[in-house]
Amino acid sequence: MRHTEGTFQGYQELELYTQCWLPGGKSRAALVLAHGFGDHSGRYSRVVEALVPRGYAVYAFDQRGNGRSPGQRGWVKEWKEYREDLRLFLDHVGRQAGELPLFLWGSSVGGLLALEYAMHYPAGLAGVIASGPTLAPVGISPFLRWLGRVLSNILPRVSVNARLDATGISRDPAVVAAYRNDPLVHNLGTPRLSTEIAAAMERAHANAGELKLPLFMLFGQEDRIAPPHRNREFFDNVSSPDKEIHEYAGGYHEPHNDIHSARVLGDIEHWLSRHLQAGQA
Repeated sequence: MRHTEGTFQGYQELELYTQCWLPGGKSRAALVLAHGFGDHSGRYSRVVEALVPRGYAVYAFDQRGNGRSPGQRGWVKEWKEYREDLRLFLDHVGRQAGELPLFLWGSSVGGLLALEYAMHYPAGLAGVIASGPTLAPVGISPFLRWLGRVLSNILPRVSVNARLDATGISRDPAVVAAYRNDPLVHNLGTPRLSTEIAAAMERAHANAGELKLPLFMLFGQEDRIAPPHRNREFFDNVSSPDKEIHEYAGGYHEPHNDIHSARVLGDIEHWLSRHLQAGQA
């Protein structure tokens, strides 16, 4: 396995940190990872260790305001910045990967981003994996939602502690401890980020019928961070005839990092392999 690091030029020429992991031999496909809120590209070691030896080249980047990339933590002026950064990264990966089939994997808010992106820019993608996608708001009162909308207009950049409960990430204590001690993880949000995520969720639901790419959706049934109660609704409205959903009983927010991660990653590799075979038939 070969690991490289670098940067690429994102939306409005912002330099964003990127890394990739390449198989020792010939690659079968390229997999692009889109991480979630407060996350970064270095937290996907289980994905890398499971898929790279099987011939998948894995590419990831730290989104603006996260990890080793610049920008205020937890701030985005508009959702378009995330979408365009991802588009430019996929272009960047495409130049490196050549003719390899290109799959997009998004986790949490990155799962929402991957789904919404695929509705705008499906060309060039062989399929989408949405893991624990943020498709429903965490249960908060109507007053707090209203307050967030007000602050988004008058104090959009004020930093607030999102108070994300790290124990909801995984049932594996080692994963939770590593998350809490990771200096690149942050827990800061802004009113504008909150309203942009909420608007993106509603657009995703409203336009689910426009998603025609192969889709693999997976989530833990006990996810407290991205409540899964609207995931099935979204999935049912997707028009793609090639779609698959896996619900993991007892699972928490990050299926690939939970105590059943070996089964989850096996399911994903099986799905990827099946779609590669179908594409070669």
